[in-house]
Parts: sequence; structure tokens; C-alpha cells
Amino acid sequence: MMPSINWLAIIVAGLIPSIMGAIFYGPLFEKQWLASLGKTKEEMVPKNMALTYGLALLMAMLLSMSMKMMIELVHKDLLNGELVLGSFHTFKHGALHGLMLCISFIVPVIVSLSLFQKNSGKNILLNVLFWCMTMAIMGGILDAWN
Repeated sequence: MMPSINWLAIIVAGLIPSIMGAIFYGPLFEKQWLASLGKTKEEMVPKNMALTYGLALLMAMLLSMSMKMMIELVHKDLLNGELVLGSFHTFKHGALHGLMLCISFIVPVIVSLSLFQKNSGKNILLNVLFWCMTMAIMGGILDAWN
């Protein structure tokens, strides 16, 4: 049996990177992040804000949909020889899946790209921490709000 898709959960989870980004790269770690880039706040203002934030939101929605598919693929139970999708849905379990997806797929990309861009270790650490926290929350929402 194929589970129905909760599009509202995918949309809400897709908003998490924007919300977390505003907090994480804002009041929490703005000074450290800017210093790790060697930039000022003014230098980081996008030339086309609508395009930048719009594309970032689109990418977050794509990530949210992909995470939902991956989480469902690992939630398989066999019941009387039948494959049953959609088992064991909790926020905590989903957060674990989100974190594991981040560590497996996102962290290697961030680190590899950052090494070639010669980003500082502090910048790499901030970006890895941001995405691990963000994807854990996204996974929790996607899994619990099935």
C-alpha cells in the first residue's frame, strides 16, 4: 500500500532552511559567519534578492520532497509477505533520518566544495552544523507529520 503524500508537511519542512538560516546566520552566528568568509554584512546582500531567495526556497522544497521519499524508503515493514510503507513515524525518528541523510549526502558535498573554494575550517564547520540541524528538523517534521 502506497502512503498518501502530505504536501503541507513537505511545504512546512521546505520552509525550515529559510527560517533556520535567518536565525543561524543572523543573530546566532552572523559575526562568526561573516568573519569566516572575510566579508561584511553589506557585501553579502544579494544583487537580486527575489531571485536569490526564490531559488533557495525552490531548492529547499526539492530537498524536502527528496527527503520524504528517502525517509519512506527506509520505513518498510513486511506484514504477511506484503511490503507496508509508512511505519514508525515519530519526530525523533525522523530527525535521526534527517541527520543521517545530511551526514551521508550533504556534509561530503559541503566539505569537498569548501576545500576547493579554500573556505576556512570555521566556515565549513558553521555550514555543516547549520545543515545537520536543519535537516534533522526537516526530517522530524516529515516523519511525524505523515
